[in-house]
Amino acid sequence: MSSTETSRVDQGSERSGAPVAPARSMAVIGDVARLAGVSHMTVSRVLNRPETVRPETRERVHQAIALLGYRPNAAARSLVTRRSRSLGVICLDTIQYSSASILDGIEHAAQDAGYAVSVTSLRQGTIKSAAQIVDRLAEQLVDGMLVMAPEESTAASLFRALPAGMPVVAVESAFAGASSVAVDQALGARLVTEHLLSLGHDTVYHVRGPSGWHPTMRRLDGWRSALEDRDARVPKPLPGDWTMHGGYLAGQKLARDPKVTAIFAANDYMALGVLRALREAGRRVPDDVSVAGFDDIPEAAYVTPTLTTVAQPFHEVGRRSAQMLIDEIDGRTVASTSTALRPEPVFRQSVAAREVGPAVGSC
Repeated sequence: MSSTETSRVDQGSERSGAPVAPARSMAVIGDVARLAGVSHMTVSRVLNRPETVRPETRERVHQAIALLGYRPNAAARSLVTRRSRSLGVICLDTIQYSSASILDGIEHAAQDAGYAVSVTSLRQGTIKSAAQIVDRLAEQLVDGMLVMAPEESTAASLFRALPAGMPVVAVESAFAGASSVAVDQALGARLVTEHLLSLGHDTVYHVRGPSGWHPTMRRLDGWRSALEDRDARVPKPLPGDWTMHGGYLAGQKLARDPKVTAIFAANDYMALGVLRALREAGRRVPDDVSVAGFDDIPEAAYVTPTLTTVAQPFHEVGRRSAQMLIDEIDGRTVASTSTALRPEPVFRQSVAAREVGPAVGSC
């Protein structure tokens, strides 16, 4: 087709009112304006404040956008609207089952609300690295931040580094003045400890999490209060580190004590380590020792014996956290709103009623 013929086609299309896309690989807002026959500012209003533009003009602009395959520049658009429609997430570890499940809930809720999610993992809990991560997300013009930092000193460093006025929600973390969503860790620990006591065990030994972690302290509180309310002896908790190896080392010590008949590990990974240590020592589970964990990781239902534990609604924690942050960004809620979700014990084969042998001298 000659250039004259092409020009005639273009002129005919203009007279019919249908915009025709120019031949170029990457469209910019100026191309949309020229094709739709409007100003650059009108296209900007259609994209950012469509209610201020007449319907027929909006339609012409949207037709031009579709023909050109134009994609608005997010950074430029955020300068106009002062909104990026994105949430920043800071977490200590994205590999663990709990963190990954919470992130999945955050991303689902954000997508449903039309928000993108930018995730950054913090591996060193120092003030310097915390400030760098916060600055990195702030440079992306995120509308708010979700902080998943259960280790208390790290959480404090992160919150001190937040820009003034930045909407923030603490996820399974604790920080004064911030909205938060968490599972009632103390209740979960209390429920599983009470169940072990109800099976006839004189007391329950505990393998705790690392010092300075919010879940460690709350699960300790629940375990201790359950024992004290039953007037049961409160053994000294053994230190742990959330890993199977840490649980294994604690389990080796507990396996040597014949008085130990019930063990509550502060998470399932440590409980799995305890199970191995008991098996190696010839202590049968649950015949000789009952073992319970916390979290209900997928592996808990497939080990032998299957593991009694406490299920946390991780996905719901993520979903509610994201929704709470979005509500705060949109001005639907005020800051310092807290939500505690209920955990549920899951009873499996690793616990059993304590068998009390016959009294000395009986027939």
